[in-house]
Amino acid sequence: MEECLFCKIASGEIPSDKVHEDHSFLAFLDINPRNPGHTLVIPKKHYETILDMPDSELSDLMIMVKKVSLAVKESMKADGVSVGQSNGRAAGQVIPHVHFHVIPRYLSEGPPGLESVIPVKKLPPETMKKAAEMIKSDFGRAPSSGTVHSAKKKSEDDMFSF
Repeated sequence: MEECLFCKIASGEIPSDKVHEDHSFLAFLDINPRNPGHTLVIPKKHYETILDMPDSELSDLMIMVKKVSLAVKESMKADGVSVGQSNGRAAGQVIPHVHFHVIPRYLSEGPPGLESVIPVKKLPPETMKKAAEMIKSDFGRAPSSGTVHSAKKKSEDDMFSF
């Protein structure tokens, strides 16, 4: 994709601080790091979200994310590693190209992760049950590989009352 920032980085058109590169993936330092060593891992081939990726490529990408996570944790002498990934603007995805954030984390800092940032919504048992049934129903219809297309988008208000 010509206008994609990460495609331009993958092609070398825009420079980056590469930490690993192979024929399919690129890992490079985030220019707005949360900590020293904050690394982005991307497929070189353009996919907007993981929902668009074939399973085999996504599987290989996850193995690369694990390898990068191990290297970041060890080299940065981190106590842990946060791995983050978002799909779509509503989820906080800023660059429309699949990418994983690998962020070295330390016991001396906080908050520890998304669990302390995204507010909890206390839901009644009937709402939880309805959500579980809806997911179970769609799970069997989801393709095992490739793009997932929603037949009809529903708003949160259409499905649940919070």
